[in-house]
Amino acid sequence: MTNDIHVFSEANLHKQLQTAPFAQGFYTVKFYTTGGLLARTKTDSLSDFYLYPSGGTLRDSNFNLVFYDSQFDTYRGYKPPHLTRKIE
Repeated sequence: MTNDIHVFSEANLHKQLQTAPFAQGFYTVKFYTTGGLLARTKTDSLSDFYLYPSGGTLRDSNFNLVFYDSQFDTYRGYKPPHLTRKIE
């Protein structure tokens, strides 16, 4: 098992969200991809994805819906980490 936070998993998404930039209502995270699709192993391609906590959706660079999970949905009780970050 790898500790690389760019290998897609829900746990790695949670880890990235702790420091991911938040702007215009979404977080920008990076994951390995194969043919534009999320990869569960390390690949040569690293792509941007966008998590919208107001709906719990992860979207690709073309804003196509890739993933939904209620644990990332503010309407289901998710508390986005940017709300508790200290401003420096």
